[in-house]
Amino acid sequence: MQLSMWTYEGPPHVGAMRVAASMKDVHYVLHAPQGDTYADLLFTMIERRDSRPPVTYTTFQARDLGASTADIFKTACHDAVDRFKPRALLVGASCTAELLQDDPGGLAKTLDLDIPVVPLELPSYQKKETWGAAETFYQLVRACASNRQRPETIPANTCNILGPTSLGFRNRDDVREIKALLEENGLNVRVVAPLGANPEDLARLPEAAFNIVLYPEIADTAARWLKKAYGMPYMSTVPIGVSETRRFITEARALAGLEPVPSPSENKDRLTWYSRSIDSTYLTGKRVFIFGDATHAIAAARIAANELGFEVCGLGTYMREFARDVRAAAKEYGVEPLITDDHLVVEDAIIEARPELVLGTQMERHIAKRLRVPCAVISSPVHVQDFPARYSPQMGFEGANVIFDSWVHPLMMGLEEHLLSMFRDDFEFNDGATASHLHAHSPAAASNQQTAPAGTSAEEQITLPASATLWTDEAEKELKKVPFFVRGKARRNTESFAADNGIHPITVETLYDAKAHFAR
Repeated sequence: MQLSMWTYEGPPHVGAMRVAASMKDVHYVLHAPQGDTYADLLFTMIERRDSRPPVTYTTFQARDLGASTADIFKTACHDAVDRFKPRALLVGASCTAELLQDDPGGLAKTLDLDIPVVPLELPSYQKKETWGAAETFYQLVRACASNRQRPETIPANTCNILGPTSLGFRNRDDVREIKALLEENGLNVRVVAPLGANPEDLARLPEAAFNIVLYPEIADTAARWLKKAYGMPYMSTVPIGVSETRRFITEARALAGLEPVPSPSENKDRLTWYSRSIDSTYLTGKRVFIFGDATHAIAAARIAANELGFEVCGLGTYMREFARDVRAAAKEYGVEPLITDDHLVVEDAIIEARPELVLGTQMERHIAKRLRVPCAVISSPVHVQDFPARYSPQMGFEGANVIFDSWVHPLMMGLEEHLLSMFRDDFEFNDGATASHLHAHSPAAASNQQTAPAGTSAEEQITLPASATLWTDEAEKELKKVPFFVRGKARRNTESFAADNGIHPITVETLYDAKAHFAR
């Protein structure tokens, strides 16, 4: 294992916590030492829950290792059932407790509890958080839905939504948006799971005609089992972005036996018009680096390239289980895929790609801030500010509008910062200037200003940075033709190119040679 200051995913038992915290009437007994008790931190502080997560720890200490920690686990299970009265119990071990080999699943079978007990075998040193969440959901579905009788007649327009969980990126709002979109199109959503579901809801999953997998990382395994056990078809189109939302509606209506609609909900799609507006065309061709979970990273690349006119200069994920999907997407955009869970490798890739916008997790937000590159968060892991109190989905037409604002505004703010720098010394906009409508009545300021020599133009009064002495006058004039919001980058790239090739001074030819070099 590699020791890292940051990590994209926790161990698999954190994924099990996410599923337990997503559901009702489910409790998780975790065999763990004192110090591994951080569920409250994850859910009540980061996700800002109004209730404590349904997790009970054995919290054995060093002095308990001389006796039987198995008895501590049994007592914790009995106490949890008596106190919380769940309808299903999850049992497992943390990565530290796994070394004791107490076998929580086997111990739970000896307790003679009158509720279903689902033992979780989560190899902490081979797998990670998202896999743990997917495995936990799959095991719960099997425990609750096995041996159920699928009705002979099921309305074709009934479906389940699978995949949303606690700590997922905007999952709560995505469910609200997509459920309303489906119902607007004549579909009846029977169960949403695991978020907001209880064990009885999982038992009713086979009663719907088909399943919709919103987050394949979490629900793909369970959906495949439901198809094998009950013949339930499922669709995995992720409705992030305008084009995929329309495709999602078309596929869902087809599975439900409904007629296709020619142009679904065009009145709700503002991204398409925004992306053609003059403010956005200024941003066409911006280089974007994308990194996150597989679902959001692939969707972000598609939106950036096809719906906003950006250039994808980097694409990657920390989820090795979905590396094939990300590699296929990266090939489509002509970039080298980045499959890693090392944030330092991601930082090096961002520096090498020279993006003008970074779309990533909270780790990439820190990296971009240090590099002074605009950034928008698109994926877990995230921090408290990415669980907004307002309605802020990523899916559906409203999600596309939210994405436009989230991605474009950092770039527009970058333009404003350039404007502030550009006009900082202007007589009307500098910090000491009075309001323009009071200019005629303001006291003369000439007494405390240095008077420029006669015949000196405003252009000649501007103090150039020390690096400007490397440039010829003609090259400086040519550089001023570059749009101001990329002029600083053009200057840096040209000076770097000149230094690498031993060129001095920088001429107009050097400027265009550098432009050709970095455009390759």
